Amino acid sequence: MNVATPEVGQRAEPRTYGPITSETIVRYSAASGDLNPMHYDKDFAQQAGYPTVFSQGMNSAALLGSFLSDWFEPAWIRRFGVRFRELVWPGDLLECSGEVVAVVAVEGGSAVSVELRLRRQSGETALEGFADLFVPESAASTS
Repeated sequence: MNVATPEVGQRAEPRTYGPITSETIVRYSAASGDLNPMHYDKDFAQQAGYPTVFSQGMNSAALLGSFLSDWFEPAWIRRFGVRFRELVWPGDLLECSGEVVAVVAVEGGSAVSVELRLRRQSGETALEGFADLFVPESAASTS
């Protein structure tokens, strides 16, 4: 799916992840070291006012980052950031999408800006993201 010559308005083919399961959330807790009981202890989460456990924001960010690195060469990524908007719950299907919003010629290649989004099946945006990339001139000649 890697793109060699990005253009403004170019969109990545959306990718769906999930459904997110309680097991997925617990595994991410263990792998990441995020041992906040909100993510694996239903009673604890309910006592805090939530209906059940919920996924870590960084788990969603990792999915969006994986989507980005499948869309573009990982070595091109210079900056990646996210803004958390909605919680992700067990049972959610998550769709990642992205669009190239700027391409500027710079010495040796192009500076590319990308907007990213992770939506829940309800259409709500769980995560907004952005990335800045440097696409070397040599990439265009290999496409």
